Amino acid sequence: MADVLVTRQFRSSTEAALASLAVAVCYYAAGRLGLLGRLVVEGVVVTPIWPPTGVAVAALLLLGARVWPGVALGSFLVIASLTTPGPTTLVTVASNTVAPLCAFLLLRRVGFRLDMARLRDGLSLVFLGGFGAMLISATAGVGLHVATDSLGRSEFWSVWLAWWVGDTMGVLLVAPLLLVLGRPAGRFRVRRWKEAAFLGLATLVLMPMAVLSPMSMLFLVFPLLIWAALRFQLAGSMLCALFASVLTTFEATSGRGAFLRLSDVEIMVKLQAFNGSAALTALLLAAVITEQRATRRSVRRACQELAEVLEHLAAGDPPPGPSGTTGSRTDPPVDHRDP
Repeated sequence: MADVLVTRQFRSSTEAALASLAVAVCYYAAGRLGLLGRLVVEGVVVTPIWPPTGVAVAALLLLGARVWPGVALGSFLVIASLTTPGPTTLVTVASNTVAPLCAFLLLRRVGFRLDMARLRDGLSLVFLGGFGAMLISATAGVGLHVATDSLGRSEFWSVWLAWWVGDTMGVLLVAPLLLVLGRPAGRFRVRRWKEAAFLGLATLVLMPMAVLSPMSMLFLVFPLLIWAALRFQLAGSMLCALFASVLTTFEATSGRGAFLRLSDVEIMVKLQAFNGSAALTALLLAAVITEQRATRRSVRRACQELAEVLEHLAAGDPPPGPSGTTGSRTDPPVDHRDP
C-alpha cells in the first residue's frame, strides 16, 4: 500500500512539474510576442497588451494553483531576455506571479465557471481577474522603478496607468480565448462554417481598412465584434477582438494610420481606449448571448418534460419518474396477517 502511495505522489509531482514547465514556455513565448508591440512612456518600456497575464490566469484556472512555479519561471525568463537579472528581478517576478494567483483565488471564490456561460462570469473576469488583481503587478513594477530612482515620482501615475492597462488587456483578451480552446468543441454545422468564413473574410478586409485609415475609422471594428458575439459567442468575438487589438497596437507603435501625427501620450490614451472598448464589448456581449442561449435551452427542456407528463396523464398512464422510469400507482395495502 505504501508503494502505491509513493507511486501516486511521484506521478502527481511529475505531472505538476511538466505542467509548470509547459506554462513557463507558453508564458515566455507570449512575453516575446507582447514585446513586439512595446511603447516607451516616460523612459519605461510598457506594452499596450501583455499576453503573459492572460496565459497565467488561464493556466491557473485550467490546471490549478500547482502550476504557479511555471508562471514565476516564465516571468524570470522574459526579464532575463531583456536585461541582466539582479536583486530587483525577484520583486518583479514575485509581483508577476502573485497577481495571477490573486486573480485565480478571487475568481474561484465567487464561483467562476470556465465555460463563461453566465454574465456574472464575464463581469468577474473583468473586474476581479483584470481590473482588480492586476493592480498588484502594476503597482509593484512601477513602484520598484521609483524606489530605484530610475523613474521620477511625478511620472509614476502615467507609467502606472499604462502598465496596469497592458496587464489588464492581457487578461481580458487572451484568457477567455484560452479558456474557450481548453474545453471540448461542440458541433459546428456546414452552414456555420460558411458564415464563419464570410465573417473572417470581412474581418480581414475591414479591420485593416479601419486601422490604416488616417481618418480614424476605428468604429468600423465594432459591428464585426457584435456580429461575431451574436453568432459565435466567445470563440468568435474574442478572436476578432484580439486580432483588432494586435493590428491596432502595431499601427500605433509605428505611428501610422489612425495614430498619425499624435504624441506618445495621445497614442497610448487612444490605443488603450480602443483596446479596452473592444475587449469589453466582445467579452460581455458574448457572455450575455451565451447565458440567454443556455436559459432558452433549459426552458425548452422543461417544456418537453412537461409535455411528456401531460401526455401520460391524458392517456391515463402514470407519468414518467425523474430518472425516466415509469412510476406505479399506489396499490392498496396488503394484509399479511395470518388468518
